[in-house]
Formats: sequence, structure tokens, C-alpha cells
Amino acid sequence: MTEAIQYEYMRVADVVAAQITEGTLQPGVRLPGEREMAAAHGVALGTARRALRELRDRGLVKTLPAKGTYVTATAEPAR
Repeated sequence: MTEAIQYEYMRVADVVAAQITEGTLQPGVRLPGEREMAAAHGVALGTARRALRELRDRGLVKTLPAKGTYVTATAEPAR
């Protein structure tokens, strides 16, 4: 089985969204910083930053300046 071709930031966002859906990341949990996220997923800093923007756009996380990014919602499982 082959994976669909997609942007790296979407892949990272999908991985984090899946962790939220599975309950691994609960509402209120602080996500790693952009540099940590980039290193953990083997992507550039800009890619990690864009993935966090995608998660914000999906309504799954909220970023508080100088505080960090926090899980705000539980994603609905994909159907």
C-alpha cells in the first residue's frame, strides 16, 4: 500500500491530530515548542511552524504568545 502524496506540514499536522483523536494528547496539554517538534518529526522549523498553523486552523490547538501551544479540543475520528 502506498501513501498519498502530501506536504510535509500536513503529514506532521495529521500525526498530531491523530494523537489528539486517540486521546494521547488531552485538552490542556502543552505541545512541544516549534524547534522540538521539528526535531521530533525530522522536518525544518518552518514546516513545524506551518503544521502548528494547520492545527490551529482545524481548531485543535491554540497558541498563547510567550506561553506555548495547547490542545483545545478533541478531534472527531475520521469516518
